[in-house]
Amino acid sequence: MNLYRAFFTVGGLTLLSRVLGFMRDILIAATLGSGPVADAFFVAFRFPNLFRRLFGEGAFNSAFIPLFAKRLEGDGKEAARAFAEEAMAGLLFVLLAITILAQIFMPILMYGLAPGFDAIPEKYDLTVLLTRITMPYLLCMSLVALLSGVLNSVGKFVESSAVSIVLNMTMMAATVIAMALGYTNEPMAGVIQAWGVFAAGILQLVLLLDGARRNGLWLRLRWPRLTPGVRDLIRLGIPGVVAGGVTQLNIMIGTIIASLQDGAVSHLYYADRVYELPLAIVGIAIGVVLLPDVSRHLRAGNHEAVMDSQNRSLEFAMLLTLPASVALAVVPTEIVQGLFQRGAFTAKDVPFTANALALFAFGLPSFVMIKVFSPAYFAREDTKTPMRYAAISLTANTLGSIGLFFLFRQMGLMPHLGIALATTLGGWLNAGLLYATLVRRGAFVADDRIKRSLPRIVLASLVMGLALFAMVPWVEPWLTGRTTFVMRFAALGALVGGGLVVYAICAVLFRAVEIRQFRRFLKRA
Repeated sequence: MNLYRAFFTVGGLTLLSRVLGFMRDILIAATLGSGPVADAFFVAFRFPNLFRRLFGEGAFNSAFIPLFAKRLEGDGKEAARAFAEEAMAGLLFVLLAITILAQIFMPILMYGLAPGFDAIPEKYDLTVLLTRITMPYLLCMSLVALLSGVLNSVGKFVESSAVSIVLNMTMMAATVIAMALGYTNEPMAGVIQAWGVFAAGILQLVLLLDGARRNGLWLRLRWPRLTPGVRDLIRLGIPGVVAGGVTQLNIMIGTIIASLQDGAVSHLYYADRVYELPLAIVGIAIGVVLLPDVSRHLRAGNHEAVMDSQNRSLEFAMLLTLPASVALAVVPTEIVQGLFQRGAFTAKDVPFTANALALFAFGLPSFVMIKVFSPAYFAREDTKTPMRYAAISLTANTLGSIGLFFLFRQMGLMPHLGIALATTLGGWLNAGLLYATLVRRGAFVADDRIKRSLPRIVLASLVMGLALFAMVPWVEPWLTGRTTFVMRFAALGALVGGGLVVYAICAVLFRAVEIRQFRRFLKRA
């Protein structure tokens, strides 16, 4: 039950973060919409945010945590601290060099990050400026990621799970400042938002430094040296970052291709933000908690506990992810209308975002399954296998995104939907390869409990989907008419709440989940 308690700790804080993130994006959508300023800011934010996801949400720690845990349990706290300090020095040195080079060559790099923007010089120049402002965020997030891994390894998850809350609140403050100064849908609004990202990085770092100090894990800054521990981290870390961050790399590739179509970057961003709510709550919670848990059991030689952790993680993931996937696929238009349609985000933007969201929804279970299956490799210090599968997935996604983008454009369809479809197919390809290899190696065996619960979870999710479809006519007038933000949000809340009630009832009736499991959890918690 400690595993579930950790899931709920990380998942609960991540839920709070994503709720604040929705409020942040609602404000951004109302002020920037999907015009050239919004496109420029989202590209500028996507690049450092990619590194936040790679480093801050588990990919870097897929290599760091097993090595740190080995030293912590085998050689003691001081040896583990020394390794963490060596890793921090090397990581900071590399990313400092990357940041300086990126600042110098940003106008050239932008041809790779957003090749379609050069057709509009003002949009291109604004994107270069905003990306230069947000680039130092990488430095802060490298240290935040490493400190998070240190705290997670000793069972401390609160600080590392709260950093995104700081990001969202800071960016919300920046948006409010821009609105107060009268800047909406114009370059200065994007500049203020970019400085908000910069400030958020510093505040997040302060939070983690304070957490490390309070837990007796303060790290001193050393001169970077290529020690044996750092060599091991490089050997495992590079493949681990590629493998653990494949979903975010796929999204980054999609952003690059989407720059060829006006407004597509923004539409994909808003759709991505919605489906990442369940992905963050479930996938990140599992990715953060499961890796140190499996690593500890492997060190102790308790393979039965390893198998149980993996089965319960998959069960927990599907229990929450499958209904979310069905809901996003059945009522994407209503969700987008309720969240974003106001101000600069008009009714014309809704179908572009909603259709992309529906396609992303079909890939949501696969994105979460990647988070479930990857720790089984990382905990065994095997980062090369998931890296190979990530490379296959990335290649398929890149070729598919390019091919489907131009195919959909030729067919008169929304071209950016080809990117969303390719991302979804790439996710299933990667998840399938990871699962098949674990089964072949005997590293994952589905137990009787999960064999019994999964079909029932699917059935409960489908019934909920039918209920949502039936409820749409009742809430649609409140979402499409001339209603206030509060009324529109309340209508969406009623729709989502009704779906949750139906799913909860069905899950209990079909015995997809048993009430006594939650009673035991609450009693022990």
